Amino acid sequence: MVISNKPLQFLFAAIVACIPFVGFANPAVDSTHVTTEAVAEHHGEAAHEEKEFNATELINSHIGDAHEFHIADWGGHPISFYLPVILWTNNGLEIFSSEKFHHDNEGHHVVDVNGQELVRYKEVIFYKDKFETLTEEERKNGAFAFDARPLDFSITKNVFSMLMSTIILFLLFLAVARSYKKNPKAPKGIAGFLEPLVTFVRDEIARPNIGEKKYGKYMPYLLTIFFFIWINNLIGLIPFFPFSSNLTGNIYFTFVMAFITFLVTTFSGNKDYWGHIFNTPGVPFWLAPIMVPVEIIGMLTKPFALMIRLFANITAGHIIILSLVSLIFIFDTVAVSPISGAFVLFMSVLEMLVAALQAYVFTLLSALFIGQAVAEHDHH
Repeated sequence: MVISNKPLQFLFAAIVACIPFVGFANPAVDSTHVTTEAVAEHHGEAAHEEKEFNATELINSHIGDAHEFHIADWGGHPISFYLPVILWTNNGLEIFSSEKFHHDNEGHHVVDVNGQELVRYKEVIFYKDKFETLTEEERKNGAFAFDARPLDFSITKNVFSMLMSTIILFLLFLAVARSYKKNPKAPKGIAGFLEPLVTFVRDEIARPNIGEKKYGKYMPYLLTIFFFIWINNLIGLIPFFPFSSNLTGNIYFTFVMAFITFLVTTFSGNKDYWGHIFNTPGVPFWLAPIMVPVEIIGMLTKPFALMIRLFANITAGHIIILSLVSLIFIFDTVAVSPISGAFVLFMSVLEMLVAALQAYVFTLLSALFIGQAVAEHDHH
């Protein structure tokens, strides 16, 4: 009995360990902090002037990554869940809470760690002295300004969501395994719900596209990406903490997922697969200089299509829902709210279907690409 509870005990301990990162914004500002009002006055704006609603800013903040979860506002002060910042800087490893970032005179988020000034711009952390030498274009593409920033291993919203979905996936299939161990012929509970989905991936995706002989070898991978993408799609639809992150709408995440499929496909390719690329059957030899580059480009466009399809569909759904909500504030009247709310409800239900559909499409195309790589052709 003690063994069966260990995963839950571990999960509880992990949640308790994160509690210190939850904090209230302190209204009392020390000498190192500059308030938002002070920044407004620095730019010649009235501190009490109400800020004009910016739908683009709202949408970008929700679909983008962040170093903290904004949970709610209480008494005019935000309640946030601050995530740990983990950096490898010129002075070695630095770990601190993202709560330590504060506004400077230019309105940037800055922090002083062991004598090193760091600045956070669009969720990318730079050395402040090097950040000031960058152009605006270089700042926007700061993820690639490697000389101006420390190595960043921080737990952001997307990383937090990925770890949480991994734990959920682990607990789900651990429960299924225990259920089958007790009663292999008639699964109940969560096992009864997941069995048809596993069977669907096997019979409708893996077998038809990879073949009877080799599909079993790739089932663990196909099941993992199907449930992993589906769970993260659903997490992105829940608008409150600890959910609400847009992991599958992040181009870097979809790139890594597509790249893994590319690696599996490439290393699974047999001699027929490579022969078709470098010596296309039925094509005159003098066309080889044209056909080989075309085939190689075709290899690269497959994972590119996987990456863009998942990213675009998930991000578009979030943007539409947030745009509908923004209409209430754009028109500045509650009269729009019934219409906007109805469309938001409709789109949310539709997005639940899209969440499953995109997991299915990504898994189906991955199986199709793998099947093309391992297919054996009859030679006459």
